[in-house]
Amino acid sequence: MHELIRFIIKISIIFFTFIHASYGGGILVGQTRVIYDADKKEASLPLSNKSEKNPFLIQSWIENGDTKTRGPFVVTPPLFRLNANEDSSLRISYTGGELPKNKESVFYINVRAIPSTPKNSLNELRLIINTRIKLFYRPSGLEGKPYDAYKLLQFSRTSGELIIKNPTQFYVVFSYLMVGTTLFKDVEMVAPGGQLIVKLPESNLSNIIEWSAINDYGGDSRPEKRVL
Repeated sequence: MHELIRFIIKISIIFFTFIHASYGGGILVGQTRVIYDADKKEASLPLSNKSEKNPFLIQSWIENGDTKTRGPFVVTPPLFRLNANEDSSLRISYTGGELPKNKESVFYINVRAIPSTPKNSLNELRLIINTRIKLFYRPSGLEGKPYDAYKLLQFSRTSGELIIKNPTQFYVVFSYLMVGTTLFKDVEMVAPGGQLIVKLPESNLSNIIEWSAINDYGGDSRPEKRVL
């Protein structure tokens, strides 16, 4: 029984340590999104190991969003060791395939950080941290500017729903969306040429919309406000 208790305590300590490390002392992914311009040969994603002593095995791949289908990109290197206090970067190359040329496409980059296992470490739980960020493939010659796309969103409401239409050729990723005083935290993004329907509480009768978007660099745009 005492051995079991010590084992549980040891697991709990290591679990907490690696959860904390993923935010401060482990692998830091240098961007929250990657923009792949079609007229360039590749894009890059910087990585840093902020740990003072622990190396990590880094495994990376790109998928379509269904977590099953790989996207038409190759990540180099797909698997490598990143030592403590070292920096590196992933190179992302487009392998070809049928992608729309009149609008952006979105994929997801997965970066899996596998911690090293010290010698003579028995009964220890090692957490594998997976970071998933968006990759936007941007064809050349699209109309308009990506940083203006969020300003062009069209809003209407009917039967307790807010309808958001995106007439641009770019994805718009929300930083936040408010209808009156109601903040909607689960509204993520609206596709180019697409629409998004947001359910409104019955008590919300406001016709004032306020929103902000996340730009190419991961920052928040200036808030926009509109009266329906």
